[in-house]
This record gives sequence, structure tokens and C-alpha cells, in this order.
Amino acid sequence: MKSSYSGNDGGNCIEVAPGFPGLVPVRDSKDPHGPALVFPADAWEAFVAAVREGDFPA
Repeated sequence: MKSSYSGNDGGNCIEVAPGFPGLVPVRDSKDPHGPALVFPADAWEAFVAAVREGDFPA
């Protein structure tokens, strides 16, 4: 699934794949046949929470 903020212009987007218990596969939406990174679900959730809180500068 791709973020609802991504739009359709092929910008800098990632996709995450549901259905992998305890894991979150992530790939570049512009390169769907390229490599994926796989994160433990708890680490991904902590990362997303930090992004939402503004812990990373733009």
C-alpha cells in the first residue's frame, strides 16, 4: 500500500506490504521490482510515530 499523500506524480514514495506478521516490507514505489527492506514491526511503528511527532527535520 502506498501513502495517501503520495499522489500520482511518481514522487518520492514508498510502499509497505501488509500480511507479514511481525514484519514490514518496504520498497520504493518507483522501482516495484527492485529490492525491499524488511523491518521488525515494532521498529517500523516507532519510526512512523517519530515521523508524526516531527522528530526528523524536513
